[in-house]
Amino acid sequence: MATDYAPRTREHRVPAVLRAPFEARALREFGYVLLSLPISIVTFVSAILTISLGAGLLVTFIGIPVLAGGLLLARGFGAMERGRARVLLGLDVPSPKPVRSARPGAMGWMGATLKSGASWRHLLYGLLHMPWAIFAFTVSVVFWTVGLAGLTYPLYQWTFSGEDGVRLYGGMHDEVYLDSPLAITLTSAVGLLVVMVCPWITRALVSVDRLMVAGLLGPSALDSRVTELESDRGVVVDTAAADLRRIERDLHDGAQARLVALAMDLGLAKEKLLNDPEAAARMVDEAHGEVKVALQELRDLARGIHPAVLTDRGLDAALSAIASRCTVPVAVEVDLSARPAPAIEGIAYFTVSELLQNVSKHARATRASIDVWRTEERLMLQVTDDGRGGASTSGGSGLAGLAERLDAVDGILVVDSPAGGPTTITAELPWRG
Repeated sequence: MATDYAPRTREHRVPAVLRAPFEARALREFGYVLLSLPISIVTFVSAILTISLGAGLLVTFIGIPVLAGGLLLARGFGAMERGRARVLLGLDVPSPKPVRSARPGAMGWMGATLKSGASWRHLLYGLLHMPWAIFAFTVSVVFWTVGLAGLTYPLYQWTFSGEDGVRLYGGMHDEVYLDSPLAITLTSAVGLLVVMVCPWITRALVSVDRLMVAGLLGPSALDSRVTELESDRGVVVDTAAADLRRIERDLHDGAQARLVALAMDLGLAKEKLLNDPEAAARMVDEAHGEVKVALQELRDLARGIHPAVLTDRGLDAALSAIASRCTVPVAVEVDLSARPAPAIEGIAYFTVSELLQNVSKHARATRASIDVWRTEERLMLQVTDDGRGGASTSGGSGLAGLAERLDAVDGILVVDSPAGGPTTITAELPWRG
């Protein structure tokens, strides 16, 4: 995915329209337009030779390596163009995936190159860019030349023969020269106006170059989607591994340790059953309490994996249950005529659960609310509280991890939490029911 980046900016007292001609960005964009013409001529000639020679020689074996070599050269030019766009335009376009052949050898490589859509898009860029580069070069150079010539006219007006200056019009009976002080001043003013407009004209021209570079020289939408899915799969795997480690830790440090201690207490009670029945009864009573605590811990752990109420009664009852355990009053409103997919339902439950934990621990709120509804094929969740605000998905916070989990299933997390509150966090999930 192509991204624009720019250095951190500071506030200026001079309006942008006035300072634009004097900024480095205007010089870089004009330099990009100037370089585009000679580069585009080379890439266009290379593309034409690749197509004409390769297609003409396809009747022989030579056409295949010619086409493959031409496509490889086009990819090299594309890499150069991405670098030029990065330096001069601040446009960061990732490289497409390299050509990989399933079969070893030259024939396998040539076949993979000819099947590569990215290689053909690079070749298409070489064909389409030259006409646009000629147009952009002509318009940009003409405007800059006219503007600078008019702006500096008072400096060189005296160099013309006599004192007539530049002749605007010459006919049979009359001639018009830029020789009076008023005409010279107006010429310079018009030149200044054109110079002020020039950076914006150039910027509009290079916006087309941005589209061409991002659309033809970067990875395709399918490749980007595959990369995104691979990243999401990694997040899902890491999340599942973390959950397994958490369950193992909770079992080892909680219920398992308590059951071990319970077994030891029952063993001691068994030994004292005959000698000291009263002490054995007390120990059995204590063990009975420990059993209740262990059962509650196991219930909590099972609820953390997947609560039974969610499976049996759906989101309305499950969210009401976790809302009742929150430290602040929570109003729950669920407007669903059907149930989403079980996996999505589980993610929605744990999302709200984690958000309510944040409300309890960090928000300093006095009340909160949960709203759940369906919009077309999306499940919408919204948790609002009247706390101190300042929540953010940056800095490796819990909300950042939650946003990654939602993104792994094509979900979105939006946080609106100004300092001082209130905080509104909206989650959007696919329905897939």
